[in-house]
Amino acid sequence: MPAFIPIPSLRRRAVAALTVAACLPLAALAADWKPDRPVTLVVPYSPGGGTDAQTRVVAKELQQIWGQPVIVENVPGADGVIGTRKVIDAKPNGLTLLVQLPSLTLIKHLPTFKGSDPLAQLAPVSAFSALPGVVTANAALPVKSMEQLVRYCKSAATPCSVGTTENMARLQARIMGEENALPTLVVANYKGGGQMITDLVANNISFAIAGSTAVLPFVKTGALRVVMTMGDKRSAVLPDVPTAIEAGYPSFDATTWYGLFAPKGTPAEVQEGIAAAVRQAVKREDVRKSLFTIGAEPVGNTPAEFAAMVQREAKRIDAQVKRFPLD
Repeated sequence: MPAFIPIPSLRRRAVAALTVAACLPLAALAADWKPDRPVTLVVPYSPGGGTDAQTRVVAKELQQIWGQPVIVENVPGADGVIGTRKVIDAKPNGLTLLVQLPSLTLIKHLPTFKGSDPLAQLAPVSAFSALPGVVTANAALPVKSMEQLVRYCKSAATPCSVGTTENMARLQARIMGEENALPTLVVANYKGGGQMITDLVANNISFAIAGSTAVLPFVKTGALRVVMTMGDKRSAVLPDVPTAIEAGYPSFDATTWYGLFAPKGTPAEVQEGIAAAVRQAVKREDVRKSLFTIGAEPVGNTPAEFAAMVQREAKRIDAQVKRFPLD
């Protein structure tokens, strides 16, 4: 004979079962969501740069995980605004995603920008990597440290020039000029990292602010020399190069994250599903090896964690722009 179970106990069990059942669909959707059509990752910068290279590494793995084509589309122009706008205007269904870096938080401060803050129209989904920016000089310059580079630029017969490829690097170049009393520093803005590195190797510009991905091959050949990294710890691929803090330039203590953003209004379960796939992708040995080779570290976080990273960066940039208004 079955044991007698009091009615209140049955009710409690029923309520508990219903509660679990109610929670299961959302959890399952978050974990199991996969696209049923091709996914486009929009890179708002020119092909061949560090952002493009890392995106293609991750895209290849996401394609394997999802069983759907993952297309990397480069849409450069207007400091990343054109590509960013394309994703903002896309359907919020997880099929069109934006690859961005901290430059996104600076767009609203650009003098030429009109309209609403793009960051407010996007949902941070997951950061897939982090990469310290570097200050790198032509190896022909008689400098081996950031301090020597600043001293050289103060005394050089011809004004020093610094190459940049995105708005964050331009702000950093301006801060560098003002904090180090370099009023004649020329900022050369490039549409892509390829041409900037070509000019740097040819000694057409004195130094550049870039991601380590683009400069590492030329550092290995001896054509370029990295004088400072801009992360919060030394780079695994440049272990002998001091960080900004170690070198005495705290304004440049900033690691660049690279992450996926979805149009605002993308369902939470879709965002969670994409983030779960990113975490799975960056755990794979071939992805980690590819990222480490170009100086990047895998991240893979949740939408909430990535949103917190983005907001911290936005506050830091707001404070810097307040001190150094953009013309």
